[in-house]
Amino acid sequence: MIRARPTVAVVDLDAIRHNLGILKPEDVTDASPSDPTLNPRRAQVMAVVKANGYGHGAVPVARAALEAGVEWLGVALVEEGIELRDAGIGSRILVLTEFPPGSEKEALQAGLTPSLYSQDGLHRLAEAAGSVGTTVSVHLKIDTGMHRVGLDPGQAQAFVSQLIDSGLDLEGVWTHLAVADERWDAFTQVQLDRFSSVLAGLETAGMKPRIVHAANSAATMALPHTHLDLVRIGIAMYGLSPGPDLAGQASALRPALSWRSAVSMAKRVGAGEGVSYGLRYAPERDSTIATIPVGYADGYSRLLSNRAEVIIRGRRYPVAGTVTMDQIMVDCGDDVVEPGDEVVLIGRQGDAEVTADELARWSGTINYEVVCRISARVPREYVG
Repeated sequence: MIRARPTVAVVDLDAIRHNLGILKPEDVTDASPSDPTLNPRRAQVMAVVKANGYGHGAVPVARAALEAGVEWLGVALVEEGIELRDAGIGSRILVLTEFPPGSEKEALQAGLTPSLYSQDGLHRLAEAAGSVGTTVSVHLKIDTGMHRVGLDPGQAQAFVSQLIDSGLDLEGVWTHLAVADERWDAFTQVQLDRFSSVLAGLETAGMKPRIVHAANSAATMALPHTHLDLVRIGIAMYGLSPGPDLAGQASALRPALSWRSAVSMAKRVGAGEGVSYGLRYAPERDSTIATIPVGYADGYSRLLSNRAEVIIRGRRYPVAGTVTMDQIMVDCGDDVVEPGDEVVLIGRQGDAEVTADELARWSGTINYEVVCRISARVPREYVG
């Protein structure tokens, strides 16, 4: 396929491997006496590659993660898991939400591991399990306080009893931490206490799972006692901080994605002349306005209008006026800028850098959304 436009997202797979090498939990031999159900131990690693690998490309990222030694992949959708299977990836894949109605047989035939947390999901999965001819292992998700999806803790023992009676295998039990990026927040401990109580009850009833997991990227980085049997690493694998309170710890990570384009036109615009839709920007003096072929259809948010900065020839310049569907304009003052000059939207050029965190701040969101919203019409180029 022809690639005529210079706008491209470059993904460094060596950065993925590097970050996983840093984030992978160390072996722990000394058990914590404080809570026997939450003892630290050698944790496996799940690389979360949902949402097209957080915009980085699910298949290349998954392969790099497996090369780095991860044992599991995590996805949000059945379709995402099947995409990995179609690419020849044979590792364990956990679907982090219940299989939607009607997708169970295809998902199981693809060897995807299901999450369960509802009676309806249990009945549908049990009915479909006979189509694969083997025992289906599931991971039960417990809602310990985030209140998005998950089983009420008080229903866990009865639900697991039904699960086993249905011929399914309880491989794992897991939960999701709502505020692990705020390390001093007491609610994380509340969630862990609720989770511990569920696990203790299951063990007492003779229904102990083989794999227990709770840690997301933030908890993996900041809360070693949450590592348990497996950690689920998402945003940090891509070199981005799970939140501002962990920015210091994230400094050793390498952002895997840079977003680049090139100047398509440069013209002098007189002082006071309006630029772009709505004429909401006017240079205070005669200025060179550079046009860049990237816009909100590519995921460069309209909220970045008159706020963001880009790098050209090693210097930062402000976005001038409203971000349009396919193009942005940049005020370069009296500096020499010419068509073909490289433009960095995210990444480094010389000593200058624009980060995904900055784009997030300028547009009032988080770095997760910045990289996830880079659209499919921006080609991904892989290095490393």
